[in-house]
Amino acid sequence: MIDGLTAGVTGVIGIGTDLVEVERFRLALTRRPTLAERLFSDDEREYAARFRDPTKSLAARFGAKEAVMKAMGVGLWKFALRDVEVVKRRSGEPVLALHDKAAALAAEKGVREWRLTLTHTDSMAMAVALALG
Repeated sequence: MIDGLTAGVTGVIGIGTDLVEVERFRLALTRRPTLAERLFSDDEREYAARFRDPTKSLAARFGAKEAVMKAMGVGLWKFALRDVEVVKRRSGEPVLALHDKAAALAAEKGVREWRLTLTHTDSMAMAVALALG
């Protein structure tokens, strides 16, 4: 690694950010009982379920999925949101795992590496994704 980046990474391809209102997201999950299964992997849902209020964690992960789309410069539904998965390293660092169409699109755009940060309060959740090539 060079300055925290993998050798061969040449620069920024895109940056995306998303801000999610937790209560609005909670309402969407309540109104559509299958929404969480459509948006999140089993592991993402299991991780969120560890918390007293899983909605904050899910909202941050939803924001990450949208931030990835923005970092790649594509609109909604270019790939299934489940194709972007937030995984926690043992250190607690959130990292992205892209699957299927999202992984193919990232490769097409020359993305070799991702950086991700998540944060939330009781009312807002935010994600920032950085695509590096």
